[in-house]
Order: sequence, then structure tokens, then C-alpha cells
Amino acid sequence: MTSKLEDIRNRPLLWMIAFVPLVLVVEKVAPSAHTTLFILAILAVIPLAALLGHATESIAAKMGDAIGGLLNATLGNLTELIIAIAALKAGEYVLVKASIAGAIVTNSLFMLGASFVLGGLRHHIQEYNRAGGKLYAGLLLMATIALLAPAAVADIDLSQGRQMAQSLSTGLAILLIVAYVLGLTFSLVTHKELFASGSHHEVDEISWPFGVAIGVLAAVTVLIALVSEIFVSSVQKAGETLGISPAFVGFVIVPLVGAAAEMAVAFSAARKNRLDMSVSIALGSASQIALFVAPVLVLLSYVIGPKPMDLQFWPGAVKMVLIAAVTSVFIINTGRSAWFVGVLLVFIYVIFAMTLYMVPPGTYAAAL
Repeated sequence: MTSKLEDIRNRPLLWMIAFVPLVLVVEKVAPSAHTTLFILAILAVIPLAALLGHATESIAAKMGDAIGGLLNATLGNLTELIIAIAALKAGEYVLVKASIAGAIVTNSLFMLGASFVLGGLRHHIQEYNRAGGKLYAGLLLMATIALLAPAAVADIDLSQGRQMAQSLSTGLAILLIVAYVLGLTFSLVTHKELFASGSHHEVDEISWPFGVAIGVLAAVTVLIALVSEIFVSSVQKAGETLGISPAFVGFVIVPLVGAAAEMAVAFSAARKNRLDMSVSIALGSASQIALFVAPVLVLLSYVIGPKPMDLQFWPGAVKMVLIAAVTSVFIINTGRSAWFVGVLLVFIYVIFAMTLYMVPPGTYAAAL
């Protein structure tokens, strides 16, 4: 117990755990304070995501490379998945789709770019293993092409297009999950020697005991689910008050909050000239969102959503994801990085964020 308390004292991010009981209390006392609940929920999710990431790393460290890598790949985006499931249940499909597209773009542009910047400011030129990055970038590009298909079918005819888009989305969801499993098999089993430095994320922190990590994982998952319910229920009213759209919240705020822990590890690794890890975290997380989280949400919508969800994104979102995927493929092929390369990636992300910030609340609701 002493080591756990010491760990929390040494990690300032975890001091924010105080926001978790605070947001739960405010939700009971003042359920109509939507803007306050929205802000508190964001602040509460950040330390929970950090705890979730550390618990996952601790469990993975005890289970060997293959199983540990699979666990990291499966649970790496659990925070975003839980938030998206809460939004799915509430029928906030604009928020769900924006969070999917935003997570892909945030990880492949902002997280990767910021890692290049932070690492490049300390090291003149950095090199990394291109194998892992090229695999993730290729999977991401394939998934992005799959996202283009439902939009093309939906334009055929207003009465039949939506049904065709829904059927196509379901088939694509299954195909993407199969591609995700095959990608894991390739990187963790048949060709794992090519990805030795990036197939799983190592951190310099002391791992928790297995039983403690499992308990923390279970407890934090429940807390994230509770906070996500509050976040989703308050997002619409808070967005109207603050003048921001659900598209901006899902595209920018949710991915940044949900990936806070992963970003901390990626940035730290880049500063230590361990860019293999940073690339693996950034592009691995982005490809996982596209190949696993998005199709799982489509299939879950048949069970928990008010109606089935398709993969038809608004045109701007698809273009942003496509640009992010193509840019990642182009950058990763070099195998080398300097700080200005990261600046360019971050600037592309900022352009997207600025564009969505100008979108009035409710603009995409009718279309989706």
C-alpha cells in the first residue's frame, strides 16, 4: 500500500483523482449544472485513464510478450471505448462518430507529431524501426478506405441509400475486425521478430502486483463508465452554453482526454530517444480505433443503441481521417525524424481543430 501511495505522490496527474468523487457528488446535488458537470467529467477522466494505463501495463508485464502485447492492444483505448458506448446508448451518434474520427486523427497527427517535436528538441536526428510504423499506417489507410464506402453508397438514393449504407457498414465492421485480428497475429506471432522494439509498451515505472492491477483495472473501468454517463448526458447542453458542437467535443476533447496517459508515455519515450515506442503507441492506437473500436461500436449499436449505427461519417471527417492516414504513411516511410517534421504534423491537426471549432452546435445532427 505504501508503494502505491508513493507512486501517486510521484505522479502529479493522479492528484486529479479528487475530481472523480467531486463530479459524482455534483451530479447528485445539481444534476442540471450541465456545464460544470461537463468540465468536471473531463478532469475526472484524465487520472482514471492514467490509472487504467498503468494497471494494463502492470498486468501485461506479468503475462509475457505475446499475451501482454495483445492485452495492451485490446485495452489501450478502453477509455475512449467506454465513453463511446455511453454516447451510443444515449443515441449521441454525432459524438460517437466524431470521437472515432478524432481519435484516429489525434493519435496519428498530434500524438505522433508532438513526440517528434519533444524528441527532436533534445536529439538532433532520431531514427526508429519502420516495420511497426508501416504496418500500423497500412492498416490505418485500409480502414480509412473502408470508411469512404458507406458515404458513396448513401448518395445513390435517399430511400435505399441509408439501408444499403447500414448493411455495408455491418459487413465492413466484421471485415475490419478480421483485419485487426490478422494484424495482431502477424505482429505478435508469425513475424514478431520484426517488431521487437515496438510490439508492446514498456515504461520505466515499477509494476503493481498482479492482483492489485486486476482490482484497479476493474474499479477504474466502473468509475470511467459512471463518469462517461455524466459526460454524455451533459455534453449537449454544455456545448450549447459554451458555443461548441458535439463534433468538436468528440473530435478534439474526447480523444485528448482519453489518450492523456498514452500521450504521457509516448512523449516521455521520445525525449529518451526511444522513438520506436512513441511511433508504436501513436499509430498502434490510431489503427486500433479504426479496426477494432469503430466496428465494435457498429455491432454494439444493434444491441444497446436506439437504432443501428452505420459508418457513414460526414464528408469533412472522412477527408480529415484520409489526410491523416496518407500523411502518416508518407512520414513513416522515412524511418527518421527531426523536430520540424513534428511541427508540421501538429499544425495539420490544429487546422482540423480550428475548422471544427467554427462549426455551430447541431450542424451535423440532422444528417446523421
